[in-house]
Amino acid sequence: MNQDPFKEYIKESEPAKRDKSYAWHTAIGLQAVDGLKTSEYLVRTAVRNIEGEITFEEANELLQSYYKENPVRDASDRTEEADKVSARIAALLSERAFSFTPNEYLSIHRKLFTGIYSHAGRIRDYNITKKEWVLDGATVLYGSATELRVTLDYDFSEEKKFSYKNLSMDEIIHHLAFFISRLWQIHVFGEGNTRTTAVFFIKYLRTLGFDVTNDIFAENAWYFRNSLVRANYNDLKNGIHETTEYLETFIRNLILNENHPLHNRTLHISGAFEKTEKPDIDALKADIEKAFQPKTVSHILKLREAFPGQTIFGRSDAMKVIDLKPSRASDLIKELAEHGIIKPVSGHGKGKYRFRQ
Repeated sequence: MNQDPFKEYIKESEPAKRDKSYAWHTAIGLQAVDGLKTSEYLVRTAVRNIEGEITFEEANELLQSYYKENPVRDASDRTEEADKVSARIAALLSERAFSFTPNEYLSIHRKLFTGIYSHAGRIRDYNITKKEWVLDGATVLYGSATELRVTLDYDFSEEKKFSYKNLSMDEIIHHLAFFISRLWQIHVFGEGNTRTTAVFFIKYLRTLGFDVTNDIFAENAWYFRNSLVRANYNDLKNGIHETTEYLETFIRNLILNENHPLHNRTLHISGAFEKTEKPDIDALKADIEKAFQPKTVSHILKLREAFPGQTIFGRSDAMKVIDLKPSRASDLIKELAEHGIIKPVSGHGKGKYRFRQ
């Protein structure tokens, strides 16, 4: 969306409107964990809900009707998923009902993804791997398909037994980071794990007395996912250890309203991006949203975050960052070069580029 209508509601509106604005803002922002972008129609629908013109149920019905009348033709376009899941997350975050059980976790996934994934609310029965930009293309070792329910039940039982009494805030945050990172690492579902975990975590934090009605999830969803990845990855021969450090920083901003920088480049295991100048992502985003489809916009922003300043990259680098096939990576680079977003660089081998400043 080119403008953010939710921040003004969050800052200035009456409590009912502010709470719904937070829910929508967070719901839409969370789509970034899977590189998804919502439509302008969804934003307009959200504003109608915030203003009290329609209920959450009516908002969902409007989305169903909209996509029946305007079916998505391109199989790679996941805007419909982003819109529908956003509306469902906003509705869930506006509800106060919650039970700390494995079934609640499964239920959240089912509510978010029914009609979108055939496995909505079901534990996966196959093993998975996922290439991660933050791990330079490596994958976290996710839970074994044969042990998922047992592992899920165990993590919940251990958390239920845990007492936060007499802990310092630092100790509380460390434990919360440990719990939620382990829950995410199980990766109970085939898809949609991070969005489900985020919704569950927000609702769980409320039961612990934390308000969390701010924009941290909305604006830093990809950082949240990358911090979960780093909390569950070891490569000891190269001196890389799993750490909740980044997740704890995120949680401090979330529950204590602290203002620590949350830059994805600092999480990359190579350390190559940590000292580079921060790219002007907001300016780039404003320029490219008018020229490219939402999914391509997401790809460009990920590449710009990964290759800031004068950093040089090629097709294989793009494949790692966005997990693309060779042909699609070549097409993307060609498209960016034709639009003047990137420029070819000589002296570094064939097919090397950098972003224009």
